[in-house]
Amino acid sequence: MAIIRMATRKRTLNFEQSLKQLETLVESLETGNLNLDESLKSFEKGIKITRDCQSALTEAEQRVRILTSDGEIKTADFISKDGE
Repeated sequence: MAIIRMATRKRTLNFEQSLKQLETLVESLETGNLNLDESLKSFEKGIKITRDCQSALTEAEQRVRILTSDGEIKTADFISKDGE
C-alpha cells in the first residue's frame, strides 16, 4: 500500500510541477520578447504539458469513480496506463 501512495504522491508532484512549468511558459509567451522560433517551441512544449496534465486529471477522475461507484466508498487497485 505504501508503494501506491508513493506513486500517487510522485504523480501529484509531477502534476504540480507541470502546472508551474505551464505558467512559466505562458508568462514568457505573453511578454512578447521571444522570437518566432522560440515562441513556437514554447507553444509546442506547452501543448505537450497540457495534454499530460489532462491525462493525469482523467486518470484521477477514473480512480475517483471506481472508488465511489454504487454510492459507497470502496478500496480498489488502480493501475494507470504507465503501470504505476
